[in-house]
Amino acid sequence: MRNRQDTLLWMKDLLEHMNRCHDQLQWAADGPAETFLTEALMVDLTECRRLCEQLRSRPRKKALAASA
Repeated sequence: MRNRQDTLLWMKDLLEHMNRCHDQLQWAADGPAETFLTEALMVDLTECRRLCEQLRSRPRKKALAASA
């Protein structure tokens, strides 16, 4: 993601996907479904963390200039 807005939109999409996986996980009754859903959640968590670190590491001046 090149800019802050794209990063935030991608994070929003990931969080919505995680919410859907969580809802499905509550009703999953078999091992393969639970495994698939928990793995999907772990992948999304890893990507969210990467995006958060990317936002945090942006220089403050650059962030202020982008919002102007």
